[in-house]
Amino acid sequence: MIGMSTYSLARALTSGEMTLAQALPWMAERGAAHVEVVPIGFSLTEAECAMLRAQAAEAKLTVSNYAISANFLLVDEEARRAEVERVKQEVRLAHALGTKRMRHDVAWRPATESGIADYARALPALVTACREIAEYAAALGVVTSVENHGYFVQHSDRVLQLVGAVDHPNFRMTIDIGNFLCVDEDPVAAVRKCLSEASMIHVKDFYVRRQRESPGKGFFQTAGGHWLRGAIVGQGDLPVATILRDIRQSGYEGDISVEFEGVEEPRMGAEESLKNVLHLWDEAGR
Repeated sequence: MIGMSTYSLARALTSGEMTLAQALPWMAERGAAHVEVVPIGFSLTEAECAMLRAQAAEAKLTVSNYAISANFLLVDEEARRAEVERVKQEVRLAHALGTKRMRHDVAWRPATESGIADYARALPALVTACREIAEYAAALGVVTSVENHGYFVQHSDRVLQLVGAVDHPNFRMTIDIGNFLCVDEDPVAAVRKCLSEASMIHVKDFYVRRQRESPGKGFFQTAGGHWLRGAIVGQGDLPVATILRDIRQSGYEGDISVEFEGVEEPRMGAEESLKNVLHLWDEAGR
């Protein structure tokens, strides 16, 4: 099913222009079948999660996924232990939301500190943390996943190595089709490589500029020194139609969540992104 992440409306939610209660029917009216909850612009308690679950049901949306930040690359074992326990509490929020899936990040470092040797040294600690959380979540019926996100665990091979090393049926991958570009990896090839491990898919788009100097406001640099800026999905430089066709032909039956992160007004950008993905998904099935 095609739905939308609350991340697409983060600026409107943060500014107070739109409330979460308003966002849910807004998404449904524009064709979203589900909502992915990303707590940016708001925070949640278990009681608020139960209320949000009811509001989503009233809008005829399922809650497809709960996505949070996390970082297990901390200075000492005590801090890492605290972060694992915090993520377990987030699992309880996912359960209260009624979703069966939760993405948690595992590590973030600047691109300059994210070399393969750095990753190899950190991998055992990441595996231990992810396996413990996956086992905890399994008892609550929540499948956890890692996303290709944050430079350190963003390359397809690194994500697949982590999933394979955790080696737990309750730990999988959230594929973000655009994020591979942040480490200068071909998104078509990377998505094809990772599809068998996917529990959730994010669809976004970027403008790509391969030049030395910044093209201007809104652009950020990839690990290899190129430049990206968020785009309305279907208007940027990603081959979104090709990737959606590959996803559809693979037999993937999970949810797909639209993520808009362009500089345009968020409601307009999110609506156009969803409309384009719905159209491209329909075309991919013909």
